[in-house]
Amino acid sequence: MSDNSTRPFLINQDGEGHFRLTVRDVRYNSQGYPIVTGVMQAEQFPTAAAAKTWARTNFNAKAGQYALK
Repeated sequence: MSDNSTRPFLINQDGEGHFRLTVRDVRYNSQGYPIVTGVMQAEQFPTAAAAKTWARTNFNAKAGQYALK
């Protein structure tokens, strides 16, 4: 069972209007179900584009690997 809908980078906006980046790791158990773990980065960004640029610089992220929430 493959789940391609889980993207490795999640960008969400907090209550104060800052954008935060979560780096997610997807592993699969022996039955094929995804196990997703995420680590929210400490940095805050003024725009989602700034968060994407930071992810490209620090994690070699590619276009299409982002999910917005």
